[in-house]
Amino acid sequence: MDKLYENSETGCCLRFNPEPWQDRELVWTDKLFVKDHVVSFFHIPLNYGQVMVKNVEKIKRAGAFPPTPLMLSDENSLFGCDVYIEVTKDVPQSEMVRLSGTFLSKVFEGPFQNIGRWIKETQAFVASRGKGLQKLFFFYTTCPACAKAYGKNYVVLLAQV
Repeated sequence: MDKLYENSETGCCLRFNPEPWQDRELVWTDKLFVKDHVVSFFHIPLNYGQVMVKNVEKIKRAGAFPPTPLMLSDENSLFGCDVYIEVTKDVPQSEMVRLSGTFLSKVFEGPFQNIGRWIKETQAFVASRGKGLQKLFFFYTTCPACAKAYGKNYVVLLAQV
């Protein structure tokens, strides 16, 4: 991952290109992820950084980073969320999961306080495609510091249909 970010402007998160994600249908077959859990308080993560550092170190040791990072969040509770970090192979001492299915993606930009509106827009987008929403994942494309540096806070909502 260090080499991945050598060319980033911030030395941290890569600048996000929303075009490949906007209003797309993605089909995944056994896409491999490390899964972990973050403790939250009313959807505000309390140990996100610790969870990421721990997992990034494991993934780095395993040499399992994909060419571009993909980290999904399943906001399944007010008090916690499951995070999924895409990898290229099994990572020792980690919970591994494979995601398969069809996903509709929609890109949003702005402050996190708009998340409720973004969810409603994604639900309408899914319905406009004649699909039913099974599960919703959030792809936070940059950390808050990089979002500030780039002047854009992109969030991709991925609706499993």
